[in-house]
Amino acid sequence: MELITDFFERTAKVLTVAELTRAIRGTLETRFGAVWVQGEISNYKQHPSGHQYFTLKDSRAQIACVIFRNAPLSLRQPLIDGAQVQVYGKVSVFEARGQYQLSVEIVQPRGLGLLQAKFEALKRKLEAEGLFDPARKKLLPKFPKRIGIVTSPSGAAIRDILNILRRRARGIEILINPVRVQGLGAAAEIASAINELSNPSVIWPPVDLIVVARGGGSIEDLWEFNEEIVARAIAAAVVPIVSAVGHEIDFTIADFVSDLRAPTPSAAAELIVPAAVELDRRVNEMAVCLQRCWRNFIVREQTRLRLFSERTVGRELLTRIQEGKQTVDWRRESLLRNAVGILGNCRGRLAENAAALRRHDPSREIILRRSRFAELARRLATCPPQLADAMRRRFEQAEKILTVLGPDATLRRGYSMTMDATGNLVRSVKQVKHGDRIHTRVTDGAIESDVV
Repeated sequence: MELITDFFERTAKVLTVAELTRAIRGTLETRFGAVWVQGEISNYKQHPSGHQYFTLKDSRAQIACVIFRNAPLSLRQPLIDGAQVQVYGKVSVFEARGQYQLSVEIVQPRGLGLLQAKFEALKRKLEAEGLFDPARKKLLPKFPKRIGIVTSPSGAAIRDILNILRRRARGIEILINPVRVQGLGAAAEIASAINELSNPSVIWPPVDLIVVARGGGSIEDLWEFNEEIVARAIAAAVVPIVSAVGHEIDFTIADFVSDLRAPTPSAAAELIVPAAVELDRRVNEMAVCLQRCWRNFIVREQTRLRLFSERTVGRELLTRIQEGKQTVDWRRESLLRNAVGILGNCRGRLAENAAALRRHDPSREIILRRSRFAELARRLATCPPQLADAMRRRFEQAEKILTVLGPDATLRRGYSMTMDATGNLVRSVKQVKHGDRIHTRVTDGAIESDVV
């Protein structure tokens, strides 16, 4: 009302009904915007134009509501009088009737406000931790070879995905980790399946990306994908993850954490693999381009070849031939000089060897040796007998000394002599070790023993 009063004071004129209604409409839309309202449906009517009209009331008041035909709204059940619902919409004014109303965008059974509050709280928490940050999201491979899918094996989502993948890329290997997508404990199964596919093992080979899929439904049906355990499993995955949960208007926490959100499971299959037809077209285009470039290259080189005149080519060949002849002459002269030098060196070495051979003539050596032998024979024949007797006496004296001082005499005095296996005399205990074979010699024989 203050805005209306200010409007009157500024304009200082009489308003028309339309102007007043428009001012009221602007005030309401600015003040309230979009709100959640709960109440009971009454006077429900669907107009032939496709719009839906009803009144939302409680025990003390009521408000007109309208659902326009093009509103992005999906209803699990048809609206009926007496149904307790929660609606989300914008406050506006129907100017033709001067009636304020609620333009409804969301209709859900009463009691879902708690789920929505939990959704918003978890969303704010994970967003504050940076799990929604685009910088941490991983890029999807352009040509994945192995894809892991976490979904229900009996749902429509897996059938849609498989049909599209078979049509677009038949050579891709698909690994399905079946889980429940709704009900008590389903969130834990989904998180565990994501962890299994993300961490390869003997059962699960490495995958290039993971698709988490489920068909459409209400917020209760999709609530498993709003659980924190699923969000953290997606964030911890080491491979890219595509979220394909619900319809295009459905949003879950998994959509915000995933590396890519697909509006539907079918759209996910189209996003993660390129179409085989498109690849064939690109390959054909590149082949045509390569052929065109190759033809242009050949034409250009042929043109360059024609630019060389026969005279220029002939002059070049003649120059090469003359240079080759000069090179042959120079190498022939160098070879002759080297041959003469080598031959002279060989002749000199041969003369030196011949002179040395003459200096060491065997016949000359034989004559010298023969003369020495004759001199020795003469001296031996003329040696007096006294010399032989003297040598005999010296030998006998040496024999006596050896008899007294030799090892046999020592053995006879009560000593023994020990030798190792190699015949060396054992003088110290350090020369032998445990297990060695030793030989001990005594006066009348030898004794063999082992060292202990």
